[in-house]
Amino acid sequence: KTRSLLSVFEEDAGTLTEYTNQLLQAMQRVYGAQNEMCLATQQLSKQLLAYEKQHFALGKGDEEVISTLHYFSKVVDELNILHSELAKQLADTMVLPIIQFREKDLTEVSTLKDLFGLASNEHDVSMAKYSRLPKRKENEKIKAEVAKEVANARRKQHLSSLQYYCALNALQYRKRVAMMEPMLGYTRGQINFFKKGAEMFSKRMDSFLSSVSDMVQSIQGELDAEAEKMRISQQDLIAVNESVYTPDADVTSPAINRNLIQKAGYLNLRNKTGLVTTTWERLYFFTQGGNLMCQPRGAVAGGLIQDLDNCSVMAVDCEDRRYCFQITTPTGKVGITLQAESKKEYEEWICAINNISRQIYLTDNPEAAAIRLNQTALQAVTPITSFAKKHDVLHPSQNVKNMENDKITPSESAGMQDSPQLIAPGTPIQFDIVLPATEFLDQNRGGRRANPFGESEDSSKDEEEDSLLQQMFVVRFLGSMAVQSDATSEVIYEAMRQVLAARAIHNIFRMTESHLMVTSRNLRLIDPQTQVTRTSFELATVTQFAAHQDNRRLIGFVVHLSETLGEESMSAYIFESNTEGEKICYAISLGKEIIEAQKDPEALAQLMKSVLLTNDGKFMLLNDQSEEDGTMHEKGEESEA
Repeated sequence: KTRSLLSVFEEDAGTLTEYTNQLLQAMQRVYGAQNEMCLATQQLSKQLLAYEKQHFALGKGDEEVISTLHYFSKVVDELNILHSELAKQLADTMVLPIIQFREKDLTEVSTLKDLFGLASNEHDVSMAKYSRLPKRKENEKIKAEVAKEVANARRKQHLSSLQYYCALNALQYRKRVAMMEPMLGYTRGQINFFKKGAEMFSKRMDSFLSSVSDMVQSIQGELDAEAEKMRISQQDLIAVNESVYTPDADVTSPAINRNLIQKAGYLNLRNKTGLVTTTWERLYFFTQGGNLMCQPRGAVAGGLIQDLDNCSVMAVDCEDRRYCFQITTPTGKVGITLQAESKKEYEEWICAINNISRQIYLTDNPEAAAIRLNQTALQAVTPITSFAKKHDVLHPSQNVKNMENDKITPSESAGMQDSPQLIAPGTPIQFDIVLPATEFLDQNRGGRRANPFGESEDSSKDEEEDSLLQQMFVVRFLGSMAVQSDATSEVIYEAMRQVLAARAIHNIFRMTESHLMVTSRNLRLIDPQTQVTRTSFELATVTQFAAHQDNRRLIGFVVHLSETLGEESMSAYIFESNTEGEKICYAISLGKEIIEAQKDPEALAQLMKSVLLTNDGKFMLLNDQSEEDGTMHEKGEESEA
């Protein structure tokens, strides 16, 4: 808004400068004409007197002519005196004020504009230098020097901008005075000229000129009061603490507002200039409804950069820069990469975009909805003090590289007290499919179990060929955790609630996409790019499976395993599917029916008659892979987790 308003004032100052030059030319022409009138009348008087000195061959009767011309010469001399006084008054009261206005006020505005531009460029250079500070090998001395340089540049820009703004504001008053004061002098000079010559003007004009003078004095008084007010305000703004100008001043404990549903500020935008080269451009971004807008300098309004509805946002490591985050479209396509200047801005932008992606802004009271959502998450899960510390206690020999691979332990809350037999308080939550939650418990108990990643591709293909059921679904892994019971599907709903709440609390937005292959023997998670099986669960060990009652794309199942030491473990796995979870549940249920029917040939034959088969004799479901792929591209089927 400030940049847009400044452009309006600058445009007004430019128009005023052009008009002032044209007005000055017209007034100088009038003054030149008056000077020419003085010279002309003076020359006329001399010429009238010179008539007497002429030697005419026929000069009889010239005495009357000469005496008459002498009289006219005196009249012209008297008029010449009046014209000279008028020319002097025009020079002092008409031409001089407009010249002073142009040379003083307009030149001052132009000079302050150049100084403001230099200060802005210096600030941009210092900010670019600060943005390039490395994150891994951070040098506190260099960081402090660069931060001090940024603070000095900001202070200089702030001071020059305040002086520039004050000059532009004062110009709005001075231009009114500058336009009327010359004409006031011109009119008074003409009136004095005609009063002395022929008393042509009456007192009515005197009263009018008097009122104009009073108005000029009143405007001058307003200007003085406004100038004093701006001077006091300028002193108050300059006398702020140095931390206001220092970026990321409170990096240890910044006050972060996680309930924002709109956000605005400067960010660095990453642009690709080649196959491997990139550039970063500092631009002004703001949210408007469900859209992310960008307004370059000099633009009248902002333009659409990214649709935020149902998108995902996550922190990324980019070119050794700090505070970078990436926005991904609902279809999974990578959108834009942005960099904030401080930790506070970085986290608030991520929270704001995450809130907007849930379309909270469409509710009647979006602020209350955002607060209620975060409060609900806080009631479900309380974050531990340090993820790294937690991980070190559980795995002292491993190095923590990814926060999302750490275990986040929810605290005992009111929601958990309703179902203490389902999930034990303090149960860790796994947010990455790399390590199942059951293996996490095995490592703490000292037991070992078979590696689910060790199966070969050949064995997987043989299983697919022998399986009577093959159905693939596109899913995204949300989290897994150990449970204490698999007697009811309520344990799956409770696990869904805790996993989603923990993701909201800790701002974990990244999800691993996989292909869930449901066969008549097992459930396999396959990497969509490499086609390598990430993990596999025997269908007989899946004891519970259910879809969420409200969000039908949420699906979960409980795996019941027997450990080598005679112990048993149960883990709940939560996923988000591109299609309805009921279809996955139907496929799992059909697979279990096939397992039971294979024990009785007659039951298997009866089952094969009741269900449609493919050309190769396998069970065919209503939701085939083509429907699954088509659903991925439908508008409105974006992630709600």
